[in-house]
Amino acid sequence: MSGIKRRHFLQGSACLAAGLALSLRAPSAMAASGMSFAEYRRCDALELARLVRDGQVSAEELLELAIQRTELVNPQINAVVTRHYDAARQLVASGIPDGPFRGVPFLLKDLGVSMADTVTTHGSRFFRDAKATTDDPYVRSARKAGLVIFGKSNSPEFGNNPSTEGKLFGDTHNPWNLKHSAGGSSGGAAAAVAAGIMPVAHASDGGGSIRLPASSCGLFGIKPSRDLVPIGSDEAGARNFLSAQHVVSRSVRDSAALLDAMAWKNPGREFDGVEHGSYLAKVQQAPGRLRIAMMRQPLLAMPVEQVCLDALEDAARLCVELGHEVVDAVPKLNMPAAMQASGTLSVVSLAERIALREAQLGRAVSADDLELVNMEMLNWGRKVSAVEYMEALQVLRQTGRDMARFMKDYDLILSPTMTWAPPLLGVVDMDLPLKEFGPLATRSSAFTSLYNFTGQPAMSVPLYWSGEGLPVGVMFAARFGAEHTLLSLAGQLEQARPWFDRLPPI
Repeated sequence: MSGIKRRHFLQGSACLAAGLALSLRAPSAMAASGMSFAEYRRCDALELARLVRDGQVSAEELLELAIQRTELVNPQINAVVTRHYDAARQLVASGIPDGPFRGVPFLLKDLGVSMADTVTTHGSRFFRDAKATTDDPYVRSARKAGLVIFGKSNSPEFGNNPSTEGKLFGDTHNPWNLKHSAGGSSGGAAAAVAAGIMPVAHASDGGGSIRLPASSCGLFGIKPSRDLVPIGSDEAGARNFLSAQHVVSRSVRDSAALLDAMAWKNPGREFDGVEHGSYLAKVQQAPGRLRIAMMRQPLLAMPVEQVCLDALEDAARLCVELGHEVVDAVPKLNMPAAMQASGTLSVVSLAERIALREAQLGRAVSADDLELVNMEMLNWGRKVSAVEYMEALQVLRQTGRDMARFMKDYDLILSPTMTWAPPLLGVVDMDLPLKEFGPLATRSSAFTSLYNFTGQPAMSVPLYWSGEGLPVGVMFAARFGAEHTLLSLAGQLEQARPWFDRLPPI
């Protein structure tokens, strides 16, 4: 089975039906009949790459399947906002690097990454024609891995909305129910993956933006430890170190293998390589008995919908059945102070980004260029003093230290990913004043943002669906640098409760 564990085939996440059907074909028959979309959708990214390596399908076929699927479903979900079809076709024709994901179609998020000769708008009218001249480190790594970038996915302006909605490109719809949000800010990526355009897509996370859309769209999403994966060349957009880059995926092993491919070993960065060895290998290894702290409520006074608590209890029972210890325990942190500090760093980051763009364009930003909330955040960011900025940094450093002390007694923290099921589109509206928008945005990110403050890795796992058929994720967070622990548990959960074949109706 080309090194793929038998259990992955049996649970469907490595495409048993499609893989066997394709492997039984002669190359000539494959060339004559081609891969069907049904076969394509039954494969994760590693399996697609294996089929390309074995000559059972071509990179050209995979790209055209992704393009065809985009054109079919995108009018309904509005996930893909920029198309680079011709450039992708030229890349395939000229030769793709022989990486672990050779020939797999891939979308970049339209936020925070630069790809030469393409526009990254950050979801903003002020950047609608901001063309890059070089590839940033993330894009170079993606290309080296063999991924075929054929477009960019929708993101709210500067990633500042936990729902992917905005004036430049419009709203992204959840494939499970088009009236609902796909989450944000990587909602376009998650909707595209859930709808079958491709099995994995780039995502980033400054307060939950990998985990929220993963939860909303029934996907797996892990936010890596701070600085484990290059954040891109857009340092101003990294929220002053709060942000992380990775992907959303349908299978755990795709996320793990991409972490092997994308993580950089650079001693000049903050990440110090706490764990060593292949992330993919850890998915196939049992984690041993873990001590898990269960947190039912966020560290802010905020209601949690019963469906999220039901998902939490279900996950806790599953963990106990798998031999883990689950206890109620909550870290003692000053979450309101951390939230305020995070806001300070975020608005300063926004002010820096806008200042750079103003200099580039030779004109000042206007109210017609930005969403209302971001204009208010910009005005706030311009008023932050150096002392306030340094105080915010100290608050978040203390939050990280306090959390590290708590984690000495626990391997993981388990909580809901969100406080509510995916809300209807239009509820978290950037046309609202900031004082009204803020509490709504915090409703989505009340659990997730904590691990952006501390830099810890955290993952949303799709183990539960509501009575209305909407995905409701649960979140596990580990000690700083302990991605191996998370991915080992994720592989165990995926085997015990397979989700790969749960597909939205679209």
